Amino acid sequence: MQRNIILIAFAVTLMQPAKLLSQEINWFKLQKDQKHLINVNAGLDYGISFGARYGYHLRSTIPILLIADFSIPSGENLVDDFKTSVGGYINLYQADHFQFSAKILGVFRRFENSYARLLNFGSDMGVAAGYYKRKWFVAGEAGFDKAIVTHFKHSAIYKQNFPSVQDGWYEPATGGNFYYGLQAGLTLKRNDIYLKAGKILTQDFSTTPLVPFHLQVGYNIWLN
Repeated sequence: MQRNIILIAFAVTLMQPAKLLSQEINWFKLQKDQKHLINVNAGLDYGISFGARYGYHLRSTIPILLIADFSIPSGENLVDDFKTSVGGYINLYQADHFQFSAKILGVFRRFENSYARLLNFGSDMGVAAGYYKRKWFVAGEAGFDKAIVTHFKHSAIYKQNFPSVQDGWYEPATGGNFYYGLQAGLTLKRNDIYLKAGKILTQDFSTTPLVPFHLQVGYNIWLN
């Protein structure tokens, strides 16, 4: 059992193969006729990763975006690992150029190495606050990316060394990371170019992942 706990903790730290999803949007410039968001991005987050995102701007009294995101790490076999997120962003508070927003996302991840294949369901929740103008913005963000339940399918190599190991779902929650950082962007008509950077800390507040920081550059396109 102890071997499984160690493997879970180690694997969940590694199995976050793609970026931490942030709210890189110029909320001050967002117009009601901007309905569809297309985003592409690349960065360093547990490794080099690439992603694409679609957002839909709801008709509501406060700005709300429904989000679907897909990202993969670079590597020899791109289909081994991926991360998908579905949820929403909401702009909770506006005071002239100061904006405060939050996000809540459901997450599904896949990770595979020579010891096991992992499928994980989790969540990603966070807040962002900053100063937004028509042509630029800068903000800080903090959040928590949680692995809630994970399915393990161990490889033949692992089972040869530990014959008693069992495949299946492992719960309760198997790991998580806190993250925080800064983001800045330029807005050109209906396009945003942004850069973000920050730090990552495991949920015990005493350790960090192998790569303890994240960096990303991205491009938003808004369509009617």
